[in-house]
Amino acid sequence: MQESAELRDVKALAVPRVGRVEKTGNPTLPYRLLDADGTEVAAVSEFLRDMLANDDSPTSLRSYAYELLAWFRFLRAVEVAWDRAGRAEARDFALWLKTVKKPPRPRRPDTPPPGSINPVTGKRYIGENYAPRTGRHARAVVRSFYEYHHDMHGRPLLNPFPNAKRAEDEHLNAHHNPMHAFRHPTRRAPYPKEPRRAPRGIPDQAFNELFAAPPSHRDRALVAFYISAGPRASELLGVTRDRVSPGDQTIGVIRKGSQALQWIPASSDAFVWLRLYQQQIRPEALDGPEEPLWWTLRRPLRPLSYDAARMVFTRANDALGANWTLHELRHSAAKRMIRDPKLSLTDVQWVLGHLHISTTEQYLEPAEDEVVAHVLAHHARRAAEPVKPVMPAPCYRSEVLQTLLGSAALGGGPA
Repeated sequence: MQESAELRDVKALAVPRVGRVEKTGNPTLPYRLLDADGTEVAAVSEFLRDMLANDDSPTSLRSYAYELLAWFRFLRAVEVAWDRAGRAEARDFALWLKTVKKPPRPRRPDTPPPGSINPVTGKRYIGENYAPRTGRHARAVVRSFYEYHHDMHGRPLLNPFPNAKRAEDEHLNAHHNPMHAFRHPTRRAPYPKEPRRAPRGIPDQAFNELFAAPPSHRDRALVAFYISAGPRASELLGVTRDRVSPGDQTIGVIRKGSQALQWIPASSDAFVWLRLYQQQIRPEALDGPEEPLWWTLRRPLRPLSYDAARMVFTRANDALGANWTLHELRHSAAKRMIRDPKLSLTDVQWVLGHLHISTTEQYLEPAEDEVVAHVLAHHARRAAEPVKPVMPAPCYRSEVLQTLLGSAALGGGPA
């Protein structure tokens, strides 16, 4: 680990954009990290193979590879080898992520300024800097990378991003007295998580406008499935023709985490729009059972990718002046199911494909705009209530007061 008597000027640090993440086409290593010289980083490849063996999806591997790419670029800029990095590098990496601006991308002239607030949705547009959750995810990835190498090879001895829990904390409540409260570790976690915000759905009126905006049956079918079944964007786009059962009113999706096939229910309207879309693209679309369900509308037909679906949704947003996202349709579906008293929390957990019910419980917490709307509606109901006449305060009868205080107290003079 490199020791330095002087603190780095992180804001002035130049981190070159060298190296890249490469898609391999190899099922045992779908993605790999290449350094500035185009050489595969063996330590990262070994870690990604272990992730794949533990049933992580290829998309997760891609995400981890890009986070490690940022870490290795940073280490190259500060001239520290990955197995010699310590807490100083972890601290400076966290500070660098807070201050560095994202690479510029081509922007349309009518695109709102970064960080501005959309007047329709009240949501903030993506800013020029990385979001806090990006930094949290990057630190978690780097921590996992070092934990793997320490457990597998016994090195490096120091994890730059250690957990807050110490070895002695495991035995903190070993002899806990049930009459006393549990003791908690006093050590503060390095770079702690920020408070989790409640998932935000799309209000019903805004959704109705959004559903009417797309020009094609295919786009309305996609939105109808997203809002009624709540699949992730990639899960719905990966559905094939043999995984659609209109009679049972279900579709089969491959879950993101477990990669297991699950048949989830959807609304009857979604299947009606799907049928209209299928009639629209025939006979060009391939009818094989393993062919994709979703295709582009332009000829020649091609399977609909996530980027293409996102652009379709972006055009609908542009027509409304909004900035909703595809994932907020999943949040909206979860919110609608949670509000139904005849659906249990475990029902919603199963439909959404959550491994832990605590993930589903976050939808029980109302978002800020929902609380504001509910309280304003409460005030409106109170204002509409008829004003009740004020009853006079209860008092003693005069003869009772005469008995208690005498007639002098009532102004009657001496008896």
